[in-house]
Amino acid sequence: MAEAGHTARVFSGIQPSGGLTLGNYLGALKRFVETQDTGGMETIYCIVDMHAITVWQDPDKLTRATRELAAGFIASGIDPRKSVLFNQSQVAAHAQMAWVFNCVARLGWMQRMTQFKDKAGKNSENVSLGLFAYPALMAADILVYHATHVPVGEDQKQHVELTRDIAAKFNNDFGVDFFPLTEPVIEGAATRVMSLRDGTKKMSKSDPSDMSRINLTDDADTIAKKIRKAKTDPEPLPENLGGLEGRPEARNLVNIYAALAETTPEQVIAEHGGQQFGTFKPSLADLAVARLEPISSEMSRLMEDPAEIDRILREGAGRAEAIAAPILRRTYEIVGMVGAGSH
Repeated sequence: MAEAGHTARVFSGIQPSGGLTLGNYLGALKRFVETQDTGGMETIYCIVDMHAITVWQDPDKLTRATRELAAGFIASGIDPRKSVLFNQSQVAAHAQMAWVFNCVARLGWMQRMTQFKDKAGKNSENVSLGLFAYPALMAADILVYHATHVPVGEDQKQHVELTRDIAAKFNNDFGVDFFPLTEPVIEGAATRVMSLRDGTKKMSKSDPSDMSRINLTDDADTIAKKIRKAKTDPEPLPENLGGLEGRPEARNLVNIYAALAETTPEQVIAEHGGQQFGTFKPSLADLAVARLEPISSEMSRLMEDPAEIDRILREGAGRAEAIAAPILRRTYEIVGMVGAGSH
């Protein structure tokens, strides 16, 4: 559906809502780095600070969380020279495109978004308009760059489908073939990393127990301790994958091992099947420390120089703006805004 000669371009964003976890690393950052390094696609990674304020944020904490997330991207291997890395609020085109899409999207579409229902709960009259409308901003984030691919977790897939609906309706309403129908990209053994205390719940920075998650800022001792104390069951690891059925904590640890070792859960079971957790967990702890400790050290080094982080984000925003501006201008022209084509 994209206009001829359309660049293959990946866009993804993470909210700076404080605290990166192993789930963010395996589900997002690690895959972002792989996409960047395989080449063949332009990669744009965004710290979506405008999405973060759909619920109230302490301004000082938001500033810190934005820089910490930038440090997490860079420490995980995102190279600001290879990828465009910036925070959303520095590129006004996101908000400008979002207004156009607010006028394309339909109220009924927004009301069907399951994530809004989950977050708003019974209290939906009291949440911000931004929380309700944010899928239109997410569509703008993606389409203002004509992004063709968006790596997402299962929980955001519905929003990418909405982005496709908005693109299709815009193209149809104005009789153009302008916006691409973006593909969601979902893959990997541990796209959903679960809590270390409860294998049926997603690992989350909002869980009151710090032992439920591994933070990317944790040092080696803390990482090892959390894995050793992770909840398991009394049975040894099964001899085949089917034996993990009904054992969410065991399955979670196997998935985490597979993702960190860049192998498959089948392979992990082939190597460790029959082992007690007293043997398996120390192996997993060693692997996690080897992979994650260099990231936490590099993050704390980067956080000592916030001015340098700000410079990197500013430079990234300039590059993002250069891609977005002509696409926004053409959108305005298609809609019939006077002056859009004369810049």
